[in-house]
Amino acid sequence: MLYKEYIPGQALQQYVKCYYLSESDSGIPVEDKAFATGCIEVMFNLGSGKWQTSVDGNFITTPSIELWGQIIKPLTFRSLGSNRMFGIRFYPHTAAAFLDDEISLFGDRVSNFADIAGKEAKTLHAKLQEAKSPGELITLTEEYLLQRLAFGEKKWQKINLIGNVIHELKQEDFFDNIENVASRYGITSRYLQKIFLQHTGLTPKLYCKINRFQNSLLLIARSNLSLTAIAYECGYFDQSHFIREFKSFTNTPPSGFDTDNSSAVLASPNK
Repeated sequence: MLYKEYIPGQALQQYVKCYYLSESDSGIPVEDKAFATGCIEVMFNLGSGKWQTSVDGNFITTPSIELWGQIIKPLTFRSLGSNRMFGIRFYPHTAAAFLDDEISLFGDRVSNFADIAGKEAKTLHAKLQEAKSPGELITLTEEYLLQRLAFGEKKWQKINLIGNVIHELKQEDFFDNIENVASRYGITSRYLQKIFLQHTGLTPKLYCKINRFQNSLLLIARSNLSLTAIAYECGYFDQSHFIREFKSFTNTPPSGFDTDNSSAVLASPNK
């Protein structure tokens, strides 16, 4: 599988983490797993093959335009034939600026983005299939996103607030509670929890867990640190806490995780 990320244009850099191309061409099914990233993604299948996800043990062919909500449980997917996936990876809170529905409605599943976004998304997909280069893919996509962004103007204040909170939560020395965080913005913790869930599909606590998990995933792949050292580096109480939480996101203990045969490290938003 070939995977490459691209930086968004300046007008959309605060909303889009990256664009990416994922290409595979195999006569046999190629399986992989997706784990919690905290990000929302939209993917366009520009190839002739099939992209499938496992639902209750059965592989289901996904729509040609996919919306990946907040994936919390490990999600097995596979590629059949020649697939060329062009993706938009939003920050945890910014996909809400482009969608009419609450992000919390799309949790732990892959949805048909054409049903959600309408004919404009189908028109974009058709244009992307004719594009000759990654640059053209990005230009077409950004024209579409900037048009959608205008319709989300009423949400900007809340989206910006949540972005500021996320910035706090990601700091290595963050040890505050959500009540104190909310009070700094002049709102109640209950209200913060509500709008955080609506706009990210996560609670602040779960977001922190996912961010910590992603940091640990990168350390497993890129360092020779012991599990105990990784646990403390990422803010876990101890090694057993780290192992338990890592397994909850991957179904695999960190000692048995095969980083060489997983796209999770390549696609990590924390790298």
